[in-house]
Amino acid sequence: MTTVIAFIVIFGALVFFHELGHFIFAKRAGILCREFAIGMGPKVFSYKKGETVYNIRLLPIGGYVRMAGEDPEMIEIKPGYRIGLLFNKEEIVTKIILNNKEKYPDCRIVEVEYADIEKDLIIKGYPDDDQENLQTFSIDPKAVIVENGVESQIAPLDRQFATKTLGQRFMAIFAGPMMNFVLAFVVFVLIALLQGVPTNEPKLGEITPDGAAKAAGLKEGDIVQSIDGSEISSWSDVVEIIRKNPNEKLEFSVIRNGEEMELFVTPDAKTVDGQKIGIIGVFSPVEKSPIQAVTAGAKETYFWTTQIFVMLGKLVTGQFSIDALSGPVGIYYSTDEVAKSGIFYLMKWAGILSINLGIMNLLPIPALDGGRLMFFVVEALRGKPIDRQKEGMVHFIGFALLMLLMLVVTWNDIQRFFLK
Repeated sequence: MTTVIAFIVIFGALVFFHELGHFIFAKRAGILCREFAIGMGPKVFSYKKGETVYNIRLLPIGGYVRMAGEDPEMIEIKPGYRIGLLFNKEEIVTKIILNNKEKYPDCRIVEVEYADIEKDLIIKGYPDDDQENLQTFSIDPKAVIVENGVESQIAPLDRQFATKTLGQRFMAIFAGPMMNFVLAFVVFVLIALLQGVPTNEPKLGEITPDGAAKAAGLKEGDIVQSIDGSEISSWSDVVEIIRKNPNEKLEFSVIRNGEEMELFVTPDAKTVDGQKIGIIGVFSPVEKSPIQAVTAGAKETYFWTTQIFVMLGKLVTGQFSIDALSGPVGIYYSTDEVAKSGIFYLMKWAGILSINLGIMNLLPIPALDGGRLMFFVVEALRGKPIDRQKEGMVHFIGFALLMLLMLVVTWNDIQRFFLK
């Protein structure tokens, strides 16, 4: 149960911040955001605030922000339609009722002659009570269309994604992956603040209760002066000597509370990559500093970003098999293993997954954010956008291939964890 909760929380956070990036920059550009959804599949929770419906859906994978104008607006009001209109005090249309008009006894019934709900925001028509005179009705930019009892806000051209500048559209898409890197950085900074940042001082950090250091009487905060007569100037010197002397008795000269002490420690032997090394059960010293934490967060973010790119390079060159890729099932089991090691390891795992999600979404693959950004780059180079139908077809094919890849990866995970 703990693993399920951890998986949902981590995946939910990664998706939430990713979609939040899209949402924030879309709103900054003035784009109408119809829906903000976390998860896929049937709705579990839905709440509308302002212009946007916020949803949590059943399957904790994926999410989306539905922006007006990303796809062609589906609702049209054609000549000959008989619609109901509701007005505000200024006689501006606030609701357009397409059917079930009897449920709105206060609406004015109009037979449409002409309607433009995107540019001019007007409806021309003949009211039922005045069929001889063609009248023009102004539409509020935030008016809603009601069909089958469901309200949908109109999207004037200046509120649609497709009419925004190239830079605004680029940022609205790029901001999703960007927020995943920001999230990872924040997580790594929090870890560094809570745990401290390792330093290279020759000072003993936390002592494990069952290690050789504890048995020999060493304590946290002891400053190591020398080991077996070798002068010590850094933590690296301490680690190097201990690693080279498994099962060998070593004389530690340390300063504790201003007094020099001599203690004998015999490092335990541990086999790593087929080689025996010495360990004494002591962690490196740490420093808790906001500045150090920010620096450590940046370094950690950079390190894991480069590592993931290295793995992608190996995948492209064939050094890394597709069979080794993991999908949601594999990530779930990895989360289970990491959760057993403690909250800080789980936080670090979340940061790594966030970077991974950000990089994957930036790859120039159709249907992903990177694929859409690629079309924006082409648009910038050629000076005009690519035909939307052609772009839509490319994204559709890309999405189908991604689903196929997801099925292959999921099957590999099932074989690895359930059929082994």
